[in-house]
Amino acid sequence: IFDEIQRTPELLSYIQVKVDKDQKKGMYIITGSHQAQLHLAVSQSLAGRTSLLRLLPLSLQEMRASNIKDSLEEIILKGGYPRIYKDNLPISNAYSSYFQTYVERDIRQILNVKDILLFERFIKLLAARVGQLVNYASLASDVGVSAQTIKEWISVLEATYIIVRLEPYFENFGKRLVKSPKIYFADTGLACFLLGIESTQQLMKDSLYGNIFENWVIIELMKARYNQAKDPRLYFYRDFIGKEVDLLFQQGSQLIPIEIKSSKTFSATFLNGLKYFHEQATEKAKGGFVIYGGERSQKIHDFQLLPAENTYKLMLDEFL
Repeated sequence: IFDEIQRTPELLSYIQVKVDKDQKKGMYIITGSHQAQLHLAVSQSLAGRTSLLRLLPLSLQEMRASNIKDSLEEIILKGGYPRIYKDNLPISNAYSSYFQTYVERDIRQILNVKDILLFERFIKLLAARVGQLVNYASLASDVGVSAQTIKEWISVLEATYIIVRLEPYFENFGKRLVKSPKIYFADTGLACFLLGIESTQQLMKDSLYGNIFENWVIIELMKARYNQAKDPRLYFYRDFIGKEVDLLFQQGSQLIPIEIKSSKTFSATFLNGLKYFHEQATEKAKGGFVIYGGERSQKIHDFQLLPAENTYKLMLDEFL
């Protein structure tokens, strides 16, 4: 097992010779935390000889299998990094150390950032915009750098699995559609740390709780797909009159709309976005889900109410 292989790409040529000679599958596990550099190194030396997997922090399903019994709110606050649970680390100290190490080691190595405080301000401002459309000009103005610099920084955060970009679904349904992506954090624990949220009480009272809850659900769905070695195929829908669906899951030629609500009680208004999308995409829309903070599963007309605790089930073939 070789970790951070992108830092010593010369090893890959030796691995290539060994793999070609012995013709055995699974001889080596190679890992790396920088997506672009790892892919470049592997594609140059081991093209056609590898199977690539994306491993995000622990999913709720994995935590429950490991007998982690924290509440959903505690898990959103703590995030999914294994050591926090294994060693029962104080989350504020754990994320402070992680963030400083990431900035000092990875960012200084990848980017020529003259003022590291500017980068820290940028990532905290990004956390405050979680789940919102990316506005490069606004971020550039608030941070004090160019919009091009913001684009480069976001690309690096994405390549190092700090954030994920959720793209809009572009197909023309007879309306002009938004084409800007949304940004979510690969780990809600880090997002909470960057926002200064230190307890579940703070979290649930915070004005961004709905956005953070949405972030957690979206990442859980991505983990469920990645852990099956499948692409997420997740998008969002938003038109220029402000009508929106939090997620679209593409299944073949069909699109399954998904709404995400942090509320613990169901409201009939939760179905409005699903119904609207069916009106716009009569031939492509298939069923729909509301994932919410409550505990009850229920079929409502053509839609399914699903507790956030069971988010991963949505990506199981037998469930769909």
